[in-house]
Order: sequence, then structure tokens, then C-alpha cells
Amino acid sequence: MKREFATFVLAQFVLCELTRCGKACGPSEYSSAAGECCPMCGIGSVVSRDCVGDLSTTCKPCPPATYMNEPNGLNRCFPCRNCAESQGLYIQRKCTTIQDTTCDVLDGYYCIDFSNSQCSLAVQHKICKPGQETITLGTKTSDTVCGDCRHGFFSQLGLNCTQWTNCEARNEIESEAGSSVKDTTCVRPSRNRCSVIASLLLLLVTVILITTKSLLYHSKRIKSQDLPLPTEETSPMNVPSSPEEDEEL
Repeated sequence: MKREFATFVLAQFVLCELTRCGKACGPSEYSSAAGECCPMCGIGSVVSRDCVGDLSTTCKPCPPATYMNEPNGLNRCFPCRNCAESQGLYIQRKCTTIQDTTCDVLDGYYCIDFSNSQCSLAVQHKICKPGQETITLGTKTSDTVCGDCRHGFFSQLGLNCTQWTNCEARNEIESEAGSSVKDTTCVRPSRNRCSVIASLLLLLVTVILITTKSLLYHSKRIKSQDLPLPTEETSPMNVPSSPEEDEEL
């Protein structure tokens, strides 16, 4: 009987201590260091001095670059988030005394680390190399996906793979084969050169013929000038008689 009474007294003592030391406060109150249930400070502020007796809690507003987004019994505001460009982030919404900074991912970057449902670190999208094509563009949550160009295709900028030019289909001749980074080089057949050469040969032959004909003509003319002139034959009847012969007669 005495043992049961002692156990009862001990239980009551423990219960009283727990009730006194861990006094339950209301939903809009906090337990101060002195064990008092004090009214909480509202959003945008924190406790400057705990309540004492009939004096209520004294609150103070959050200083710049800090915030408090919930009723509290704290003595310090939360520091605002830093959206650093070096981390691939920019400020989407500035910090106020009642809400934290909202960061977002820069264009050309994607997030690789999240904190409290917000991106805390982003890195730049992969850039596809020449000889590759962009299969899937990068987003704010995923990187760019690249792929090598198939044989017969090329890409100079790493965007799209383009098929090599078919020189034969263009009635041209392939002068240099294509690769994964450059197109086939085609040239036109040298028809113009042949035409020019043929025209020059024809002109040359014509000049030679004209020159030859001119030389032959002048040669014949010179030969005809070198021949002796024909002499006139005289008959005895046509020879005039001398005066002496006339006297004898």
C-alpha cells in the first residue's frame, strides 16, 4: 500500500514538472526563454523583446536583404537568396521583407541542383561540334543532345546535317570529296575553255591561210615582172634603104 502511494506521488510530481516546464502555447504563440507563452511576430518582422507579464512581445522589421515569410518567435530574419550569374541564375523576383528572392535559370543554361524546389546551380548547355547535329535542344532542366552526322552528310555549325551535293545531278564534276564538316566541291566541265581554244585555232588557221594566199599572190606578181619583154622581128622589106642606095637607083 505504501509502495503504490509512493508511485502515485512520484507520477503526480513528474506530471506537474512536465506541465510547468513544457507549458503548451497557442497556435499564434511561442514559448519564450522564460517559459512564457508570448504572441508571435507577424511576417516581415522578428522578436525584439519577449513578452513579460502584461507586456506583449516587441517586434522589429526585417533589415534589408532579409525576410520573414511566416509568423514566428525568432530573433533573426532569414537572409535573401543570391541569384548569381556565375551560377547560371538571374533574379526573377526581388527579395522583400515578406518573401525570398525568386531565381530562374539563364537562357542557354540548365539546372543541375535544386534547393527548396528552386534551382540553386545551373550550367551552360552543350554546344554541338562541327560534324554533329542538334538532336534535342536544351531546356532549363535538361542538356542539349548531339549526334554525329551520317556518312554522306555534313554540318559546319553543329546544327543540322545536310546531304552532300550530287555533282552528277547538276551536270558537274566532283573536284573534292565531302566530309562530315564540309560539302562536296563541284566544278563545271571545261566546255568554255574548249570553245575558246577552238575559236583561237580557227582564227589562227584563217590568218595562216590569208597570209599564205597573200604571199603566193605577191610571189607570182614579182615573177611576172622579172620576165624579159618580147622583141619585134624585122624583115628585109621593112628595112629602110640608105641614101646611097637611093642615088644608085
